[in-house]
Amino acid sequence: MTGTHIAERSDTVMEERSIIAEIEGSFASGSADKQAEILRRVTDLFLAGADNYTDEHVDLFDGVISRIADKIETKARVELAHRLAPSDNAPPKTVRMLAHDEAIEVAGPILSQSNRLSDEDLLAIASNNSQDRLLAISKRRSLSEKISDVLVTHGNRDVVISVTQNEGARFSDAGYGKLVDRSINDEVLAICVSMRKDIPREHFNALIAKASEVVFEKLAASNPHAVSEVHRVLTDITGQESAAQPKTKRDYREAAAQFDIVRRSGAPVDPVVQEFAAKGKFEETVAALSALCGAPTKLVESVMNDARTESDFALILAKAAGLSWPTAKQICILRRKAFRYSPQSIETARHSFDRLQTATAQRLVRFYNERHSALADFQELAQHIKAHESPTRAS
Repeated sequence: MTGTHIAERSDTVMEERSIIAEIEGSFASGSADKQAEILRRVTDLFLAGADNYTDEHVDLFDGVISRIADKIETKARVELAHRLAPSDNAPPKTVRMLAHDEAIEVAGPILSQSNRLSDEDLLAIASNNSQDRLLAISKRRSLSEKISDVLVTHGNRDVVISVTQNEGARFSDAGYGKLVDRSINDEVLAICVSMRKDIPREHFNALIAKASEVVFEKLAASNPHAVSEVHRVLTDITGQESAAQPKTKRDYREAAAQFDIVRRSGAPVDPVVQEFAAKGKFEETVAALSALCGAPTKLVESVMNDARTESDFALILAKAAGLSWPTAKQICILRRKAFRYSPQSIETARHSFDRLQTATAQRLVRFYNERHSALADFQELAQHIKAHESPTRAS
């Protein structure tokens, strides 16, 4: 920068300081309406050149506007907040002051729009757990994982739904876990969570598995993509596409007949199934699960032979069958006999089992059965048509 430019810049700053000093003098002796008008004119002056102002110019306006704003009525501060909120070069001190204003009408526009607020600023405000502030923050054009997670943790239902519907919000893995937990008995929130384009697959799976009967029905009815996703999740969880098939074909007829005798005797079935699993009686365990939850033995066998440790459908079958946790645990151990349970995996499985509702588990099994029954009927019909097709037409 040349000496001439430095001198010109210095003269401009001195002139603006002179004008602002004159404005401040007029402000001190004016009425409330006069003060509001003065603030409006100063703001006009700032916004007219905001995009081209240097940091020095912004600091000059910042000091004046913040001092004036601190003394004017709420109505005038509301107007100021609405005008400064969209400006990318808004005076930072003034913006932070307005963001902490006691009146949400003043703070709201700043919290929702201003890019001058850092994550640290937002966290400081969110730490007070004021729901109207959290709601305003949830509407920002973009939200980091850190801020979104705070909103999900401390926000009320309106806040959580708002941030979930915000496409510019990003959630951490833990944040999505909390979203799923809060969606269990809330069909509106569950639908909002399920329709997020960035929801990780494992959290969508958990949302379906943990949802209540009512939420599950609402989810399927309200989200056109949900039904196909439910099928995909069930197919994946049950290992129909990737699980290793048993090397030998098992015969479950005798085991099924024995368990039928136990059921008809009226004796408690839970300890019987627990003993089957604990003693490694694979056929008996599969037959019992199949009978109790109404799932085909082919499905239960596939689940029990699924080598993937993360598959939780065995827990779903056990819950649908009305079995206790100790029995479900033995079933999981039997399925995972190739390796040992860690204390952490046992606790995780128990937590999942306890949170899962019996009605939801039964609904998942019914959905799977209905889908595969329809597929079997379609395949049978296709084979019938092909068998009766004329040679001419077949060619």
